[in-house]
Amino acid sequence: MGSFDHPAQPLPGADRAGFSIWVTSGILSIPAVIGFNTLFGIATRNGILLVSHYLALRKKGRPLYETVLEGSVDRLSPILMTALTAGLTLIPLAIAGDLPGNEIQSPMAKVILGGLLTSTLLNILVVPVVYYLINAGKKTVR
Repeated sequence: MGSFDHPAQPLPGADRAGFSIWVTSGILSIPAVIGFNTLFGIATRNGILLVSHYLALRKKGRPLYETVLEGSVDRLSPILMTALTAGLTLIPLAIAGDLPGNEIQSPMAKVILGGLLTSTLLNILVVPVVYYLINAGKKTVR
């Protein structure tokens, strides 16, 4: 099993965007794949923000529980703002999928919206718990 020693390792939600394809059309298209790539970048950025802040707090000598709690609160706003900014701009594209000219934009918007929802929830709820569980036995940070 991997560890959270490197900030680029947690990428929750990037593989969950397929749920939005299943719920909406069930068709994986080139625009949907482009949406996966976009979502991968956003989920990666959010995971790196969160875990790198944990690592910085641990290097300052903070206890693990305090690190996870404070680090999660500190990074909640940037993670939510990234997701909300991207998500709110894509809602009109996802809704207007049956209009002429939106055949490419709509699948991409639906994939990104679905993935943003799951990746944001996982970054906020699951990554802190997993980070804590993996690092519970460690005393120091490299």
